[in-house]
Amino acid sequence: MKILFYIESLRSGGKERRLVELIKGLKKYPDIEMELVLTREDIHYTEIFDTGIKIHYTIRKGLKKDPRLFWKFYKIAKRFKPDIIHVWGNMVAVYAIPAKVLLRVPMINNQITNAPLKVNNGFLSHKLTFPFSNLIIANSYAGLKAYNAPENKSIVIYNGFDFSRIKSLRKPEYIRNKFNINTKYVVGMVASFSGLKDYRTYILAAINVLNKQNDVTFLCIGAGKDIEYRNMIPDKFKSKILFLGRQTKVESIMNICDIGVLTSNIHRHGEGISNALIEFSSLTKPILATKNGGTPEIIDEGLNGYLIAPFDEMGLTNKIIGLLQNQKKRIMLGNSAKKVVQEKFGIEKMIEEFIKLYKI
Repeated sequence: MKILFYIESLRSGGKERRLVELIKGLKKYPDIEMELVLTREDIHYTEIFDTGIKIHYTIRKGLKKDPRLFWKFYKIAKRFKPDIIHVWGNMVAVYAIPAKVLLRVPMINNQITNAPLKVNNGFLSHKLTFPFSNLIIANSYAGLKAYNAPENKSIVIYNGFDFSRIKSLRKPEYIRNKFNINTKYVVGMVASFSGLKDYRTYILAAINVLNKQNDVTFLCIGAGKDIEYRNMIPDKFKSKILFLGRQTKVESIMNICDIGVLTSNIHRHGEGISNALIEFSSLTKPILATKNGGTPEIIDEGLNGYLIAPFDEMGLTNKIIGLLQNQKKRIMLGNSAKKVVQEKFGIEKMIEEFIKLYKI
């Protein structure tokens, strides 16, 4: 079986990590041959090079929508003669249409990775690519519903977490010393600073908590413009609300946290299945997250964490304080969180489900 993968880049992101983990898993099957096509030379997940997969760079130059990429991808597909074209994004799905049609190759469309309240219905959106897709895969049921994907050719395959990623963590003492953390408790949020996430609610809740107890450090872990949020913090709390920027060994930092948080801006973004929440869970951390998109498919209220109403700083504040003051509850929720990942979001389960599809 020959599979041709197509994605914009392998920058740091949930979709990109899933594809890399899938390729790594498929390398164990000698009867599967793969090649990968990128439109940008942006590779955060450098372990892709260890797989030995052939990578084609069809660089998109200047234009946001570069028509030359139709021809470039077609030539690669014609030479490779894939049994399946597997696309991971809307624009690459558009670029793959001529190859799919002219070479008569089935196309699997993996572009649904979120679940927004309002979906773009423009000409180059899913409205164009879905009819050409033999199968549509989302990582949440909320995503399928948001995009109104046709039921007869749409399925969900959840993100898969590889527990080997947390076998060689840095010691908590090392992480605490590195970032000068000396409080009893640590709360963390891993997300980029963009309009898609709601750092404002997280920061306001952090300030509220620190006004009641000063034994907590709040971590903001992610790339982007954070000056707006830094300016929100009173001087007396600047040593307790830390901005760590982008981190490559993020699991070791997440491991020192007592609680994992993810607040989202529902007006601009609907979460699919958050890798950050799965990673916190795998480390036996209870999770608190905005109730939107696919997040309720991860959090079973009161079992492994709690859902917070959008922009509800007091709701988040009270849940954080309640958990910090109840160690038994934190441990119970954290152990359940790990069990949910093992049963529902394991890497082996994800890879097996993809292989079943490929062989249909």
